[in-house]
Amino acid sequence: MTKAEAKKRIEKLRKVINYYRYAYHVLNKSLISDEALDSLKKELFDLEQKYPDLITPDSPTQRIGGKPLEKFKKVKHPVKMLSFNDAFSFEDLKNWFERLQNYLNRKVKPEFYCELKLDGLAIELIYENNILTRGSTRGDGVIGEDVTQNLKTIEAIPLRLLDQPEVIKNLKKCGLENVAKVLSKNWLQKLVVRGEVFITKENFRKLNKQRIVQGVAPYANPRNVAAGSVRQLDPKITAERELDSFQYDIITDFPPLNQLKDLTHEQEHLILKSLGFKTNPYNRRVFGLDQVLEFRNYWAKHREELPYEIDGIVVILNDNKIFAEAGVVGKAPRAAIAFKFSPREAETIVEDVKIQVGRTGKLTPVAVLRPVEVGGVTITHSTLHNFDLVKNLDLRIGDTVIVSRAGDVIPQIVKVLKEMRTGKEKKVKPPKVCPICGSKVIKVGAYHKCSNKNCGAARLRFLYYFVSKPAFDIVGLGPKIINKFFDYGLISDAADLFSLKKEDIQVLEGFQEKSAKNVVEEIEKKKRITLARFIYSLGIHQVGEETAQLLAREVVSKLKQKKPEIKISKISEIFKSFTLEQLEKIKDIGPKVASEIYNWFHQKSNLEFLKKLERVGVEVEVPEFLYTSTLKLQGKTFVLTGALSKLTRNQAKQKIRELGGNVSSSVSKRTDYVVVGKNPGSKYQQARKLGIKIISEPEFLKMIS
Repeated sequence: MTKAEAKKRIEKLRKVINYYRYAYHVLNKSLISDEALDSLKKELFDLEQKYPDLITPDSPTQRIGGKPLEKFKKVKHPVKMLSFNDAFSFEDLKNWFERLQNYLNRKVKPEFYCELKLDGLAIELIYENNILTRGSTRGDGVIGEDVTQNLKTIEAIPLRLLDQPEVIKNLKKCGLENVAKVLSKNWLQKLVVRGEVFITKENFRKLNKQRIVQGVAPYANPRNVAAGSVRQLDPKITAERELDSFQYDIITDFPPLNQLKDLTHEQEHLILKSLGFKTNPYNRRVFGLDQVLEFRNYWAKHREELPYEIDGIVVILNDNKIFAEAGVVGKAPRAAIAFKFSPREAETIVEDVKIQVGRTGKLTPVAVLRPVEVGGVTITHSTLHNFDLVKNLDLRIGDTVIVSRAGDVIPQIVKVLKEMRTGKEKKVKPPKVCPICGSKVIKVGAYHKCSNKNCGAARLRFLYYFVSKPAFDIVGLGPKIINKFFDYGLISDAADLFSLKKEDIQVLEGFQEKSAKNVVEEIEKKKRITLARFIYSLGIHQVGEETAQLLAREVVSKLKQKKPEIKISKISEIFKSFTLEQLEKIKDIGPKVASEIYNWFHQKSNLEFLKKLERVGVEVEVPEFLYTSTLKLQGKTFVLTGALSKLTRNQAKQKIRELGGNVSSSVSKRTDYVVVGKNPGSKYQQARKLGIKIISEPEFLKMIS
């Protein structure tokens, strides 16, 4: 191949490689495999090595190269690079727009362009005669650092703009005929654009994984990596970081773009894309502050789905003419603002440290926090995992702390601000005995545990029982969810369920705002319960549904007047007044059951639990039928078998009890009636064998009508 042939081949290769880069990064189209593209780059590299005088600054081979610099050169920006003032609430946003209109002394059309606010490093790129000649950091806004060599390593940044005919074609496609017309007559001699350099979450994870293997401390956050990578004196290190970049602004002060007086900010993005720059596809034009809020809230909820970090949105008045007229306030444009998400880290105070005894008896300290909003959720608790962590943090009750929450990760205390101490803070020490059962606490590895193996498990069994259908019937609150609440320290007993807030649950893995809200609403609905179900829910040994009904009647008989509800403290008082002998005299309650009931209501921890249930708002209602002295089914025992067509099994049981009858799960000589539905089971045969009266569903319905 002659030098002339090589020159033509090199030009072709550059053009093709740049086109595939543009298709991949800007159009989001993978038109060729990475291997094939590498092959094209290798051929170009080999030809340029053979003819080094044919190497040009915009060649794809020049992305990674150059000697390490001794230091960065300071460069002046053609136009000052500004930053943004912040808004953290809708009120802040409204105040900003009001200030803007007051400054302009007129109403302004509320048309905005909203951009995702990337958590990276702001950069400026200068192109002369289509070629990238300089790239710099913002610095103080007037003077930045020349980091051209490093920015050239980033594939998303074009070393050369697309050719004039292709740009004109792209502009016409997106409806910018006026821009196409201007650029057809007078092509760009100089172009200044601005954007952001960032690292994706995946590359950030990979980089930190490598550092851990190398025994080096991992980086704190992606933004620091992006900034640090761009400021590496050796561009090869920058290249290894695989940074990415979006461009979002054109400085239109230079010809021929300065002829375009009526551009909008949205159109600037279309021009950038037409020139070959990568722009963010999620940016949107919106109308009115309500739509701005909607856009911001959507991305606050969905930010974890993005491959890169964002910390809010940028809201820009779309009309460039008014934007320019509004000018600058301090270091920020008056007609733009950063509408930030709720912080992922915030300071608060540790008001208490509770000890949670988990399913396996493991003792976990849980910090009770002064409520603070972190990551869009109000945080009130943070698990401290174990007492070694408490010791390492040197955490004390009363400390001012930094709480962090990212994505679906549960809140964590990451730092104690010891300089905020007053001297009144209290140290947190592991208990010597279990706060639940009083057994000795032992240390196993990093954890402290209750030596009573049944401690946590017994409480969990009671929680499952408490929320079950015959008790409080809290739908959707199964063992998995209860375990999660229990392990995280949201609940230590059943009464804590009624104090749960949506924000407490929302921070747990697997929960979103809606599912957390549904759980809280369901618990709230079940705060009111009938007397018999309440007695059953207490989990007193050998007190089933039927015994609970009998006890409910006994409680009602002690009331001086008829009431539709009864305070839990009154129930407690009545049961404490029963002697063992009185309990034994109740029909179908023998000495063993009477002893269980008596002991339960004379145990201090149980009485405290009842007080707590009353404090959290549990209400007990007394059904009308409990006041009736003569009942149709008084003293009769029923067994149900087979499917009923007019009533559910639970409805039939409830009706029998309301009329003074009892329901048994098995047939015996003490059974009075067996109600037979469709497809009866073995109870039907047992009833026939014992000569028990068998009745059909219609007969049963007639009996209870």
